[in-house]
Amino acid sequence: MDFSSFKKLSPMYLYLGSILSFVLANLIRDTSIGLYYLLIVIGLVLFVLGFMKRMKAK
Repeated sequence: MDFSSFKKLSPMYLYLGSILSFVLANLIRDTSIGLYYLLIVIGLVLFVLGFMKRMKAK
């Protein structure tokens, strides 16, 4: 798999994806617990990737 397009994303888009993932997770918390945890993990990963990318840029 080639992640070249993923590497070109700015940290702001990764943060935005993280926030969107957390919001969606909270909206579906009562209906699907498995999807809830999956979205929480995705949100955390996107946040950490955005943070790491921002620290590399400085």
